[in-house]
Amino acid sequence: MRNRLSLLALLALLLTACTGGEESESADPAELSERLSAARTVIDEAESLELALSTEELPQGVTGLLTAEGRGNHDPAFEGDVTVVAGGTSLDAEVVAVDGELYAKTGFAPTFLSLDPSTLGAPDPATLLDPEDGVSTILEDTEDVTEDGESRDGDDVLTTIAGTLPGEAIASIIPTADTEATFTVRYRLTDDDVLRDASIAGPFYPGGRDVTYRLALTTSDEPVEIEAPAGVGGS
Repeated sequence: MRNRLSLLALLALLLTACTGGEESESADPAELSERLSAARTVIDEAESLELALSTEELPQGVTGLLTAEGRGNHDPAFEGDVTVVAGGTSLDAEVVAVDGELYAKTGFAPTFLSLDPSTLGAPDPATLLDPEDGVSTILEDTEDVTEDGESRDGDDVLTTIAGTLPGEAIASIIPTADTEATFTVRYRLTDDDVLRDASIAGPFYPGGRDVTYRLALTTSDEPVEIEAPAGVGGS
């Protein structure tokens, strides 16, 4: 009986040691940064992208972007739908952003109008797809990277990489972001280092509480052509 108990105790110790080793194992931050760089390359080399950027709500009294969803390319150009909040009221619009100009058409407007996005506390959506200043740049600006587990999206098992971002990097996406603040970010990557989505939290708007934006991207090898709408009215 004593020998049997000793053997069981030894097995228990071995199992505990193995389990502890697995729990303490962590990914090398340099390798995680390399994966984020690889994910950026996938985005920047795509012929076109589908993009969705959204938050559930904005702080009271804030004028800014609630959602933006559509497709675009690295010219950069974008076409899709956005919802902005101004004066406590949300406004939906169909937008086309091309050649540095933004055109919007609301449900009650007969034509597209030229629009300055800064008046709404929102970015020109085309800049989100700019390889030099868009969303892909934040992948390599991320600091303090750590692996934060895995999750499943359909048949895919995704790795979560968490980190922080300086406010200056975030301001290229949402111009009203506090450039002196530090934002938190969580990316989900496939085994092939393709970015599935990301969430970014921090002080995006002056005087308001922190906001969390969720970004989802889908890359494509198929090019898209985006042109300014015909018959544009004055702003």
